[in-house]
Amino acid sequence: MSSPLHPAFTPTDRAKAEEIFDSVRRISAARAGVTRGAYTETETKVIEYVEGLARTAGLETARDPAANLIAAWPGEMDSGPSIWLGSHVDSVPEGGNYDGLAGVVAAFLCVTKARETNARLGHPVKLIALRGEESVYFGKTYLGSYSLFGRLNAADLKLPQRDTGRTLGEYLSDVAADVERIGASVPLVDPASVAAWLELHIEQGPAMWRGGIPVGVVTGIRGSYRHPSNWCRGIAGHSGAVPMTARHDPVFALADLITRLESHWRRMESEGADLVFTCGIVGTDPLAHAATRIPGEVNFSLDIRSISSETLAAFYAHVQAERADIEKARGVKFEFDPCVISDPTVTDTGWMDRFRAAAAALGYPCVDIASGAGHDTAIFVQAGIPGAMVFVRNDGGSHNPAEKLDLNDPAHRAL
Repeated sequence: MSSPLHPAFTPTDRAKAEEIFDSVRRISAARAGVTRGAYTETETKVIEYVEGLARTAGLETARDPAANLIAAWPGEMDSGPSIWLGSHVDSVPEGGNYDGLAGVVAAFLCVTKARETNARLGHPVKLIALRGEESVYFGKTYLGSYSLFGRLNAADLKLPQRDTGRTLGEYLSDVAADVERIGASVPLVDPASVAAWLELHIEQGPAMWRGGIPVGVVTGIRGSYRHPSNWCRGIAGHSGAVPMTARHDPVFALADLITRLESHWRRMESEGADLVFTCGIVGTDPLAHAATRIPGEVNFSLDIRSISSETLAAFYAHVQAERADIEKARGVKFEFDPCVISDPTVTDTGWMDRFRAAAAALGYPCVDIASGAGHDTAIFVQAGIPGAMVFVRNDGGSHNPAEKLDLNDPAHRAL
């Protein structure tokens, strides 16, 4: 490629990126933002659109047995270990247009620019557009990449889609994925065939934006202990007639649990632990709740994240201890669904050094940053593949329609 001080990407490339983002936004427009549900018709249309772009640019394309998209230059689809560039195309409901998609667009531009500029590369490069990274639809993350490395099983195929109740296996069949091999936990790709996995992503904080830093080198990806749908069950009653001391109120019990866990978090954070937890879903039954009724049950989620496996395990032990104590003290019962565990991941040091050097050569301030959110990169690293990520700044946060990617930002010349 041209000298890193004079990026090969031109205003024409930037216009192409804008065209892609706008087209995908139209394909997946929702009431607010965009919705690209995992393995839905909309996600498929986005995959087909990206595939059309790749073919128009002269790339060969294929769908792997998990229905992810692969694109490479003619003769390089099966030419030995290759560097995979990409991200995912699905989104959360009514989310932003750039989470995941920015990495796919960057990969498309990099792969096509490599041939256009006759770049001398140590390995062939491939564009990868993964499906099903978000956990919101089936309660499990990384479906596209988990499938590749044999990390789904027959029980996973029975997971219901949150809106339709249809199973993951049915949705995979809809997109012609190899459901039998996926359900049998058979790896669909040899890790030795992937020289590296590299992913660009918008920052999700947005700490980089506030600090005036355009580029972030991701040093690690937080793991998580996640319970998507839990219940605290008590005894319903009249809000005015039942004495406070005689109540078995599940809402008060849940509030007690959250308050106790926050106290543990404050102590652990003061001791230097990396830790966050969230109850993003809390609700009583709308068919039964009323202002004058003590609820009989409350539904809630629990999401615990840390870069440290030890911290996750220690905090989760507090969850179990406090849960038992509150059940005894308040006469309620907590029912947790199966815990979905994602392991913390440290990204490849060699690629981190390359990213830092590239940012320095381009004159971009750069910061090392751990990712609080999960990414497919973690699954590639856990499969033994060198994996690394770059964040580009974004002042709109993530998983919301305000996600922002300013293509006039000098740090985004590769887009």
